[in-house]
Amino acid sequence: MSTFPATRLRRLRRTGALRSLVRETRLDVSDLVYPLFVGPESMQNEELPALGRFSVEDLAREAEELLGLGISAVILFGIPEEKDEEGSGAYAADGIVQCALRSLRERYPDLVLVTDVCLCEYTSHGHCGVIEDGEVANDATLELLARTAVSHVESGADVVAPSDMMDGRVAALRAALDEAGFPDTAIISYAAKYASAFYGPFREAAESAPAFGDRRGYQLDPANVREAIRECELDVAEGADVLMIKPALPNLDVLRAVRERFDLPVAAYNVSGEYAIVKAAAARGWLDERQAATESLTAIKRAGADFVVTYWAKELAGWH
Repeated sequence: MSTFPATRLRRLRRTGALRSLVRETRLDVSDLVYPLFVGPESMQNEELPALGRFSVEDLAREAEELLGLGISAVILFGIPEEKDEEGSGAYAADGIVQCALRSLRERYPDLVLVTDVCLCEYTSHGHCGVIEDGEVANDATLELLARTAVSHVESGADVVAPSDMMDGRVAALRAALDEAGFPDTAIISYAAKYASAFYGPFREAAESAPAFGDRRGYQLDPANVREAIRECELDVAEGADVLMIKPALPNLDVLRAVRERFDLPVAAYNVSGEYAIVKAAAARGWLDERQAATESLTAIKRAGADFVVTYWAKELAGWH
């Protein structure tokens, strides 16, 4: 028997105020983490402003602007002046991220400083680890990742986020941090990081494209979700405090599955390609950027993310 006309679901959609009153998923600036690229000198990106690069001095001014907009967390990526086979700039005491951390920590004690822990921006070959016999050597890479994480925390990082997808990296970082006297430092694990086509603009900005081959030997196959759950299970057992899914939009099903399976906070990385697609379409008048970006981020939250790393954080703060 039909319930029409007694049940009319459009009643609560009639006005903006009513829609807001019954809205199920809320998107707030406090849910967002803004990626920042720091290098020897500042470089603007006219087409994709959020993928510009800051010097250490200019980064401090950018951080002040972010705090003024209500953005309370950033994740730092470094582009060193020189690269080598083992990515030594990643864990050098005077490395670009370490210098940026010391500057920001002193000036902005309330800003949450997250660092990406990986070697790809620092290696001359662009891979996320040490190369042995033409392959990325998992276990040899772990030691360098652990050194990088400790150096970041010594310089002022609140949270470290390993993105390399080496087996055992969370355990290696947890042991190194504990031994160095940082048992309270949290680890956000890029637990399910897929070998995705959507990383292109980031790799250009970070100068981290592989010089040979690709990363399919260590990043997840986009066809797999059960494997992503296994990755998350291992990272939880190794001591991860937060699980992250990357990229976000092509993997909303994975995000939902992880949310339902685990009680840890879950993050999602709304990657550069997702940002660039909307920017390009908006530039051609094909869609409204504000509406498309807000809808995308809301979908990521609705799928289960507690917070989102996104290049739209500054713009969203201005839109709200």
